[in-house]
Order: sequence, then structure tokens, then C-alpha cells
Amino acid sequence: MAAVSPHFSLPFICLIYRSLVLLLLLCMHVPSSSSVSFSFNFSNTIIGPCGEKTIMCMSDALFLPSTAIELTKNYQTLPTSFSKGRVWYALPVPLWNAATGEVASFTTAFSFNITPINFVIKECKNWTSQTGDGMAFFHAPYSGLKFLSGDTAGGNLNLFNNSNHFNATGDGRIVAVEFDTFFNDEWDNTTDDHVGIDVNSIMSVAYSPGMNLTSPFTKDAVVYYNNATQLLAVDLRIGDAVYHVNATVALNASLPDTVAVGFSAATGDCVETHELLSWSFNSTLALLAPAPSPVPLSASSAEPPSSSTKESLLIKVLVPVVASVVVLACAAAVDGGEAQLLERGVAGPRRFLYRELAAATGDFAEDNMLGRGGFGSVYQGHLPGDDGGVQQVAIKKFSPESSQSRKEFEAEVRIISRLRHRNLVQLLGWCDSRRGLLLVYELVPEGSLDKHIHSTERLLTWSERYKIILGLGSALQYLHRDWDQRVVHGDIKPSNIMLDSSFNTKLGDFGLARLGDHGAGPQTTDLVKGTMGYIDPEFVNTHRRSTESDIYSFGIVLLEIVSGRPPVTRLDPSFTLLGWVESLCRQGAILDAADPRLRGDAADERQMERALVVGLWCAQRHPAERPSIAEAMQALQSEDGKLPALSLQMHYKTTAVSTGGGSGVSTSSSSFSSGGVRSSATTGTADSSGSFANLPDRRLRGEGGVN
Repeated sequence: MAAVSPHFSLPFICLIYRSLVLLLLLCMHVPSSSSVSFSFNFSNTIIGPCGEKTIMCMSDALFLPSTAIELTKNYQTLPTSFSKGRVWYALPVPLWNAATGEVASFTTAFSFNITPINFVIKECKNWTSQTGDGMAFFHAPYSGLKFLSGDTAGGNLNLFNNSNHFNATGDGRIVAVEFDTFFNDEWDNTTDDHVGIDVNSIMSVAYSPGMNLTSPFTKDAVVYYNNATQLLAVDLRIGDAVYHVNATVALNASLPDTVAVGFSAATGDCVETHELLSWSFNSTLALLAPAPSPVPLSASSAEPPSSSTKESLLIKVLVPVVASVVVLACAAAVDGGEAQLLERGVAGPRRFLYRELAAATGDFAEDNMLGRGGFGSVYQGHLPGDDGGVQQVAIKKFSPESSQSRKEFEAEVRIISRLRHRNLVQLLGWCDSRRGLLLVYELVPEGSLDKHIHSTERLLTWSERYKIILGLGSALQYLHRDWDQRVVHGDIKPSNIMLDSSFNTKLGDFGLARLGDHGAGPQTTDLVKGTMGYIDPEFVNTHRRSTESDIYSFGIVLLEIVSGRPPVTRLDPSFTLLGWVESLCRQGAILDAADPRLRGDAADERQMERALVVGLWCAQRHPAERPSIAEAMQALQSEDGKLPALSLQMHYKTTAVSTGGGSGVSTSSSSFSSGGVRSSATTGTADSSGSFANLPDRRLRGEGGVN
């Protein structure tokens, strides 16, 4: 008999133990709770979910592969007024138990976008709002969903019609969380965009105003219901801002015992698009009856335990003990196994065989190559999807000639496999084979940002560029501040910024990334690696990588996105984008740095001006003078926030940085000293104060906001 590999023995034994524990737990059977749980990521699948077994789609609701479910019509150049749509989970969901009166607790989380259409319908000009009307998450009688009729578009949000929108009864009943962008003076209590809780009426019983539901940020919402307190609560995150609203709702008095859960949306005279990106739902009918108080037994009244009682007691004692031992043993085994895997650099979401990835790319055919870099090449491939369909992927094949391939492979797998954020490229798997090191990512259909910024075929609009900027900032904020550990990306540049079909940012390539604890100092490295034009000169000097290094690169990318110019150019080695923008800033003409093809709209130009100033702020010479990513994002989005004074001599001569093996850094004509790198002659002459104190535009000195 062949010996069992020690590498697999412990997990296998754990599987057996877990099965035994499960059998023991079955012996302790108690009345089980009724639960429903599901999760969908519409932006990462090409198989349409609309159907009798998954999600029901009604009216104008439409699934766009690898993008979203569009709840209303999405024509950026054609009228979409009075569009309406509904989607709901295809199976009925138990809401409360008619026999016991027990009510379900539930939690649902979803991401969505509400985007203004880039033209205004003439009928909309008569209204205070210029977009409309909104979308909602709802619970409704399952039997009545397909028969909703009448004037349900516009302010009714496709929840009600004009005959029942103040007092819905029967199959028209509905409890909803609305995300309303249009002011209806007949029932809205605020002119602001707002989140409201609706109970059988379009008039919200509670609402939270003061938000911008049509901002470029993806909105993340969590709705939860506590059956013990009857509290229905909503948390909505838009960028850094979090909004909350709650109300006491007796669901068993408002709805039947079985419901449908889903989403609706509608437009009226004013229009917008409504995209549902992802949705998860979990509902449980928990037992609410409290445990009875123990009754003390006297010695005379106590009866000897029966045989069945002894067996029950034995099981109740043994099962927790056995389960605890198994859990501890398996945890130790898994920890040990994971430690071995991490040492080999192969920890990740899923392991692929080399032959699987070779077949997926046509044996890495040139026709399937998406790009090539110092690390190796990226190929487009097709793999079987979990739902039986085909999933398009991007496969990164590391170059065997690079001495750093193994290190970058391990860094990327260790870090990005643990990260989850809408603006990060999703790692699907890896392959550690003698024939090569490969990573498998979701395929982001629009490719990298650099190809769009410098494209002569299609101009990226300012709204698209601004959306990309905010998405990149959101990703960095997650890496620098919001995740459990601090992550320094180390190579922020347009070619590492991917774009999906809606031009949402997806930051990728974590080969140079480093993990650290929050509050810890910068990490020192022997080998300085990065990309010419984007790398922080202070990092080149000190070899200390920090979040401030990422901020510098973020600033350069901002300047490039607004101007449409690369940070350096081979045609003119003396030119640096940072120096040029700084020079224009000193002259009070910073807006001249913006891509002239984007100019013309005053509101857009104010955002461009602010983005350029924030870019300069992020690229300050001394790291201590740079903002945190949170400060930079606040400045980018604020219409009236003040900006700090900026120091002179911010930019540096071109630095050519090693991208492969070897050590050290080579420079082109610049000399390094303890004070940094010599500035270019294009910087002009500094005044004696060493700051922008003589700027013609006082707003750039921090005396007023750039608006």
C-alpha cells in the first residue's frame, strides 16, 4: 500500500473528525431554525442570473455580463424617462412563523451605483432635482410581485402605484429601504437625496438626508433587522461618509409570513441609471423563547435519572469536549499546513494546475497576450466558471529569467489574496509549478488606465477621470488605513490601474507591496524598485518604503490624469510633469496644465484645478508635508475646504530605477544628497520664504478653498 503523504494526512484526519463531530451533533438535535442565505457578485460573472432558479428580472431590469444588473434603462444618449425595473430572489423567503409567531432576523449587504445621465430632458428642467427618481430594497408578498400595475414609475420607485402609495394593502403591501434622489413635495420631508424606511407607504417613517446618492463613489449599504427589538436599520457608506437610519417595524404585522426580497428602481421626467453590483442576504428564524428558570429539586422529590436521561447527559457532555479537542487539533494542523504553504509562497484563493492555465490561454499564444512588463507577461484566458459557464480571466506569467520573480509572486499572493475591496483587482488563484509561476485574476475588460489616458481613439471624459481618481483614492485608503494591517503598494502608476466596463478603478500588481502594522515605522529595503517618474525620490535616497511613498505616486498619477501627459518623456529628458505643473502653479495658471480637450465646463474645471493642487500637495519634497490619503480624498471632494500652503522645490530630476535584478539605483544627471535630488531648472526661482507665499491666487496658499 502506498504511504500517505504527511502533507495531506492531518487535513484528511481533520475532515474525518469533523464528520464524526457532525454525527454527534445530530444526536443533540434541537428544533432547527429556518434560514435563507445567498450571495451574488454581478460584476464578476458573465452568466446571466435572471431566471426561474436564481433571480427574477421584471420590466426594464437587465443583466450586463461582468458589470451589473441595470434596474432601469441605461442609454447615455437616448431618453430613458419613466423607466422602471424590479429584480428579486427567485425563491420565497420565510419572514415569520405563523404557528409560533417567531419573526426572522436578517442582514443584507449590497453595492450599487446611481449615475446621472449626461443630458437633461427638457421636461426635467421644470423640477428642483435634475436626476431621478431612485431605487429601493424591499420585502413584499411573493404572490403579488408579478402583478404590480399602474403608475409605478417616477416617485413611486416601482414600489407602489398612485392608488396605493399612501396605504398599501393585500398583495400591494411592502416594506422598503429607499434611496431617493428626487424631491416630491407631496410626500418627501426633505429636498435632499435621502435614505428612507417605507412601511406600506411611500411616505417614509424615518429618513436620513444630506447625502449625494449620485456621486461617483460606489455605494455600500447594509440593512439589518433584529427580531427581538423589531429594529430595522440601514448603514450606507459613500466614500468616507457613513449615514444611518432606523425605525421600529413589526414585520409580522406589516407583511405575510412568506415574502420576496429584491430591488426596484424608477425614473420619471428626470433620469439616471441604477446599477446593482453585488448582493448578499442572510435570514434566520431564530428561537425567541427564553430558557425556563431551573426548578430546585428536594432530595425527596428528585427521581433517579432514567436510562435515556443518562444517555442524553452523556452526549451533552461528551460532544462539546470532543468538538473542542477536534477544533484545537485541526486548527494546529491547518496552521502548520498554512505555514508550510506560505513558506513556499503558494497560499491563495485556489491552486491551478499549469496545464489548466496553458489550455486556458492556447498554450500562452501571442494572440492572447494582453501586455508584457519587467515581471513577465499577462494573457487573456477562459476557465470554467462555478456556475457551469465560462469565466474570462487574466493570467500573469512571471518571467523565469527574473531573479525577483519568486519574491514578487509570494508577495502578491500573500497580500492580495487577503484583501477584499471593490477598487482592487480580485485574485482568483495561483500556480506554483516547475514550469512557471502564474497568478490568475479577474479580467478587467477596459484594460489599464495608461492606454486610455494617452489614447488617440477615444477621449476619457472628465467625469470618467474624476471617478477613476476617487476610486484609486478609495483603494489606497483601504490599504493604508481601513484594512487590518497597513499595506504599502509600492508601484502606483496608470499601467497598474485597471478599468472595468463602467470605468471603475481596479488597482492591481502587488508584487512590490509590503505589509506592516498600523503605527509602525517605514520598512527599509536593500533593493530600490519602482517606476521612473512615479517613484518617490525620498524612498530612493533612504530606502525606506512608507505610505508617504504611495502618496507621492498618487500625486503624480493625479497630475497625469488631469493633464493627459506622462511624468517624463524620452523626447525631452529635461521635462518633468511635476516641474511643469509647479511652474504653472507659481504663475497662478495651474488650470493651464489640464488637458485642453477637457476644458469648457466651469464645474469640471473647478474639480480639475483642485485635483492638480492636491497632486502637487501629495508630491511635496518632504514626506512629512504630504497629506494622508484620507486628507487628500477630503480635499478632492470638498467644494469649500481649504488647502495648505505648498513648499517650493518639490519636484526632482528624472530617476531611472532598477526594475530587475542588481542593486542600487541609477540616475540621469541628478546628484543625490542628504537634502534630496537637485530640482530642474524649470522650477524657477524660490523666494526667500521658501514657500508659495507670492502666489497670485490666494486659494492655492490655503486661504480659501479651490471651488
